[in-house]
Amino acid sequence: MIYLQLFATFFVIGLFTFGGGAAMLSLIQTQVVTRFAWLTEAQFTDIVAISQCTPGPIGINCATYTGYEVAGVAGSAVATFALVLPSFIIFYGIISLYNKYHRTSLFGDIMSGLRPAVAGLIGAAAIILMFRISMEGGLPRMQIIEENFGDWSSWTILAASFIASFFFKVNPILLILAGGIAGLLIY
Repeated sequence: MIYLQLFATFFVIGLFTFGGGAAMLSLIQTQVVTRFAWLTEAQFTDIVAISQCTPGPIGINCATYTGYEVAGVAGSAVATFALVLPSFIIFYGIISLYNKYHRTSLFGDIMSGLRPAVAGLIGAAAIILMFRISMEGGLPRMQIIEENFGDWSSWTILAASFIASFFFKVNPILLILAGGIAGLLIY
């Protein structure tokens, strides 16, 4: 039963995520933390950090780790396979459509709509990692997740990483290593 649940969950995530692993983080978090409670928010944040530091796409790494936590090695295989299967199916369908229609205005219009949607999903993933969002009185209330960004050191590392990446185009691998070293020295 748990294998079917893992497969269905990660298949749907893989099916409805466009833009890569960072864009799927909000969907994964909603399913594995909020809906099924397979992981805590702190565990999910740790998975994201580890997934960024390990080789391979972040979404696949998250699926593999979640599957392992839920159902061991077989669970990690099921979750990973389920996540990538829709991409293979969709990829082959898109390639055939692309070869046939890539010069039409309809194709350009579709791509113009997907770009901002992907940017929105990536932004939502960042907010989910930083804030716990709850509804109070019909209005959303954002509270900083203390385990992730509870002190000035965390905010300083975040700001320095953003500035180094955005303005100075520092290699992401160097930023990850620097963040790890800063965490080791500070905490």
